[in-house]
Amino acid sequence: MQPSEPELSAEQLELKRDFVANRGYWNEFWDGMLTLSPDFFRAYLNFSSVPWKTGTLEPKIKELVYIAIDIATTHLYEPGLRVHLRNAMTYGATLEEIMEVYQLASVLGMHTFTMGMPVLVDEFRKAGRSAEFEAPMDERRLALKAEYMRHRGYWHEHWDGLLKSDPDFFAAYVALATVPWKTGRLEPKVKELIHIAIDASTTTLYEPGLRIDIQNALNRGATKDEIMEVYQLVSALGMHTCIMGVPVLLDELKKRG
Repeated sequence: MQPSEPELSAEQLELKRDFVANRGYWNEFWDGMLTLSPDFFRAYLNFSSVPWKTGTLEPKIKELVYIAIDIATTHLYEPGLRVHLRNAMTYGATLEEIMEVYQLASVLGMHTFTMGMPVLVDEFRKAGRSAEFEAPMDERRLALKAEYMRHRGYWHEHWDGLLKSDPDFFAAYVALATVPWKTGRLEPKVKELIHIAIDASTTTLYEPGLRIDIQNALNRGATKDEIMEVYQLVSALGMHTCIMGVPVLLDELKKRG
C-alpha cells in the first residue's frame, strides 16, 4: 500500500494559490518543493513572478521564450517544454508560431562554426597557412552573402571564413536558417528576442551571438525593458534543478521506506 501524500498546510495552500494567480498555471512537479521547502518555494515564486507582474511582453511571447530555452539543444527539458506548450496555446499561440520557435532554436548548432571558424582561421594564420582561407569573394559567394543579409538583416565577419572556404555548406545553411524569416508569423523583433533568450540561457551563454542578437533586436525596435524581461524569464532556468531533482529525491526516499 502506497503512503498517502501529505496534506498541504494553510501556508502551502496560499503559496499554491499565489503561484497560480501570478504564473497562470500549476504542475504537479511543484508539489514536492512546496511540501519540502515552502520558504524556498516562496522565494522562487517572488523571483519568477517579477516579469509577469511588471513586464511589457504579452503572455504568449513570454511562453514562447520559455519554449525556446527548453527546446534548445543545450537543454532539451521535456517536462518544462510540455508545460509551456500548453500555456502558450492557452494564451493563443498557433502551431505555426510554435514551429517557428523550433526552427529558430534549431540553428543553435551553427555556433560550431561561429565560434569554431575564427579559431580555425587564427590557428592557420599562426601556422603560416592563412592563404588557405583567402579565397576571393566571387560572384556566387557575394550572392550568398547578399541573400543572407536580405533575410537576416545583418552580416558578421565570423561568417567570412565559412563562406570563403565552403560556399556549398554555407548555401545549405542559408536555405535552412532563412525559412522562418521568409515564411514565419512572428514579428522580426520577437524572432530576435527568441535568439537572445537562447544565447543568454545558462546552458548556452554564447556572448558573440548574444551581442549580435541584441544589436539586431534594437534595430528591429526592441526596448531595453523588453530585453531585460527576456533575461528575467530565462534566469529562472536554474529552478530546473529542483523541478527535476526533487521528484527524484522523493522517489529515492520512498524506495527506502
